[in-house]
Amino acid sequence: MSGVHLVGHGGLDQLVYKQDIPTPQPKAGEVLLKVLAAGVNNTDINTRIGWYSKQVTGDTNSGADAGYEELDAATATWSGSALQLPRIQGADVCGEVIAVGAGVSSERIGERVLVRTMQQDPGKPFSCITFGSEYDGGFAQYTCALSHEAYVVNTPWSDAELASIPCAYSTAENMLHRANLKSGERVLITGASGGVGSAAVQLAKRRGAHVIAVAGVAKHADVKALGADELVARGDDLVGAIGEGQVDLVVDLVAGPAWPQLLDLLRRGGRYATSGAIAGPIVELDIRTLYLKDLSFFGCTYQDAEVFDNLVSYIEAGEIRPVVARTYLLKHIHTAQTDFLDKAFTGKLVLIPEHQ
Repeated sequence: MSGVHLVGHGGLDQLVYKQDIPTPQPKAGEVLLKVLAAGVNNTDINTRIGWYSKQVTGDTNSGADAGYEELDAATATWSGSALQLPRIQGADVCGEVIAVGAGVSSERIGERVLVRTMQQDPGKPFSCITFGSEYDGGFAQYTCALSHEAYVVNTPWSDAELASIPCAYSTAENMLHRANLKSGERVLITGASGGVGSAAVQLAKRRGAHVIAVAGVAKHADVKALGADELVARGDDLVGAIGEGQVDLVVDLVAGPAWPQLLDLLRRGGRYATSGAIAGPIVELDIRTLYLKDLSFFGCTYQDAEVFDNLVSYIEAGEIRPVVARTYLLKHIHTAQTDFLDKAFTGKLVLIPEHQ
């Protein structure tokens, strides 16, 4: 089959498009999927360049072209274990079940499914694995997934729209779930025009929250169309624009030098949730702000099972809908990831494998 091998940590040259990769065969409890579409995500790029290593202190674009020199591969993944290479990445998959392994009903053949990205390790609290990281994912014509992690979704959406959901939307929903965002609360969302940020805007509005979105001015109309109630330009003085202590929850995907302002925005007893740091992972925290304001911090990676179940129900009820900015043939993955890092779009970029 055709697919993309990640052969090492580094630049785009580490992603090699090949046409002679053996087609996987489903093991017991698995389904074989014909990949219909696969989304582009920060986690795939971060893993490629080794950004998760504590040796890296710059933003997510800092190693995008060439990676990082003298990187310890054992620390370069989000899980803290070295990747088994070559690896087929691709955390987002919309696919069609075309074969099943032992113990899986043949009635599943023909189903259009989404694969849950963040999969739990049973019996180990806060332990999980990621599709396309700990085992092969969706950047290929075919992939295998555990049958119970392949969800049928009844919707008229396109394949590309469905492939926009698993990683970005589960990440966003998980932050809102963990921080228990309630109707009527005021939530600030950074990076609101990206895949996770745009998902968070929609999902927060679905919960009845008042959404303040931070994004580049050129994308304000797009983000407002997603449901944002207020918009603030990226780089503006947030306290000056919003006011100190005016926010119940901050959903942060950016971090970086401006991070201290986010805590100033929070009311006493407010909450901060994060699942990204595209502007840089090292921030300055005055610990007095944390304890004197009785703030709660939520680092969000592991997902309760109900998070993905809820997403499927939202889709089927027509309560959310992703924005697909562009699609690319899978063999053009270098272009897609370059465009992703340039961030001159709102929503999601999606790869489409070619099938005969």
